[in-house]
Amino acid sequence: MSLLDKNRLFPTDLTTRAIAQELFAQVSPLPLVSPHGHTDPRWFAENHCFPDPAQLFVTPDHYVFRMLYSQGIKLADLGVPRRDGGPVETDGRKIWRLFAENFHLLRGTPSQMWLEHSFQNVFGITKRLSGTTADEIYDQIADSLTKPEFKPRALFERFNLEVIATTESALDDLRWHRMIADSDWNGRVITTYRPDAVVDPEFEGFGDNLKKLGELSNCDTGTFQGYLDAHRARRAFFKANGATSTDHGHPNARTENLDLSEAAALYDKARNGNITAQEADAFRGHMLTEMARMSIDDGLVMQIHPGAYRNHSPAIMGMHGRDMGCDIPTQTDYVHALRPLLDAVGTNPDLTIILFTLDEAAVSRELAPLAGVYPALRLGPAWWFYDSPEGMRRFREASTETAGFYNTVGFNDDTRAFCSIPARHDVSRRVDCAYLATLVATGRLALDEAHEVAHDLAYRLAKQAYRL
Repeated sequence: MSLLDKNRLFPTDLTTRAIAQELFAQVSPLPLVSPHGHTDPRWFAENHCFPDPAQLFVTPDHYVFRMLYSQGIKLADLGVPRRDGGPVETDGRKIWRLFAENFHLLRGTPSQMWLEHSFQNVFGITKRLSGTTADEIYDQIADSLTKPEFKPRALFERFNLEVIATTESALDDLRWHRMIADSDWNGRVITTYRPDAVVDPEFEGFGDNLKKLGELSNCDTGTFQGYLDAHRARRAFFKANGATSTDHGHPNARTENLDLSEAAALYDKARNGNITAQEADAFRGHMLTEMARMSIDDGLVMQIHPGAYRNHSPAIMGMHGRDMGCDIPTQTDYVHALRPLLDAVGTNPDLTIILFTLDEAAVSRELAPLAGVYPALRLGPAWWFYDSPEGMRRFREASTETAGFYNTVGFNDDTRAFCSIPARHDVSRRVDCAYLATLVATGRLALDEAHEVAHDLAYRLAKQAYRL
């Protein structure tokens, strides 16, 4: 028995399916380039065994536990830590049983496909997970995790990962990246500069974060100019530790290009904690333009991930903290919001800004036309809630006719779930090959062109866009 259909995600029409199979056979063996994600660099630095199946597949994966939470299962019962250090379930087998008994909740979702790909291809499991098979599968995974070939570095190599980028706060000391660099292992794990904690005046502890930024950079963050210098210093530190990109997770896509005195006045208000919500939004917007200017200077690629109402549930935020599956997509304006930044730097071909969206309607209406004209802009792949077979297909349909393939950046897996990385790339490559096969079958693309594009989408464009 196999959990995976060999023709999954391919067209049902046999002629088109045969083209998709041919394209996929070419790209399937290519190395994986993972230029944006959230795996823990400590895994690769220390190279310890993963603790147990629950801590590998359930507790860290908000795609999984948000679905179970939606059906009334408490996060604490799934082992998700509490902010106050209060009691949560720590027995991996109990967490796994609860997960297995409710695995049916994931039917038809990308999570089911990713998990079953991981179960079968990483651990050799061919039985479907359920309450009945929970203990047997738990034991098989747990036994595997004790073996050296299932340690993080070994899996990195087995997954055929060429490079993986993690994402760290501007305040991170990057100790794990330095430990990797100082080791005798040659796996390429790089960092990404994420300055939200010291750019967003509404981020908890913003004032204290600014002080720490000043200490780390040896710059005077008591002034706006010193604050900008601190960012330049930290970006240089990240770049020295392998970073090729920055990442900005803002509530919206608003940008501003304020004069120096106005920006400095907003910064003083933010630093002193008396800034209004509207002023905080303007400051965030201005800092996106400042970060774009810095990217022209230091060559770091800029990623903007806007449009998520972060931590929508105050109850979950209060008990478990940030990034616990309670972020919700919002409508996002790009045409007007990005205009100040684009007026300032959007025609500079030395700048690369990769735009993501959670507002699918914006892809064909705004983002594809913008990326189809501004040299600085590229479109990131279908993201987060739309990192799915249907979402990927809709993204290609909405963007290709206006932006083409070469104003996009291939695929990135954007995940904390390490074992799902090969599964996510497999899904992306299958969906892209299916789309290209449809173009070939309907006379819109020659087969030799489709082969070239398939290779570019699976491998080359990500390396090129992220300067890897």
